[in-house]
Amino acid sequence: MYILIPMDSENVQEAKITAVNDAKIWAQVLVEEGEVVEISHNELWDKFDALSEAVVVKQDGENVFQFMDYNMMVLVAHTQKTIDDIVEAYLFRELHDMEY
Repeated sequence: MYILIPMDSENVQEAKITAVNDAKIWAQVLVEEGEVVEISHNELWDKFDALSEAVVVKQDGENVFQFMDYNMMVLVAHTQKTIDDIVEAYLFRELHDMEY
């Protein structure tokens, strides 16, 4: 599954999730069989070769309608900040559905 995350930096070790409108870079994480297979970066969320199946946002109330138009599942990482934390929370079903 491809997961899309708005980030404040391209440096995977230091990057933190940010609000959709504040994203400096988008990370697309390919997760297969419980493991991260690949992490790609792009300045625009819709310019990856593969379409993401889910987007993780920082908080409820963000503008996510453009992702919903692509039938992406929208999840919220209320406490998780890094890619590793977000992927782990995704695998353990600790991310929340967005409250509209």
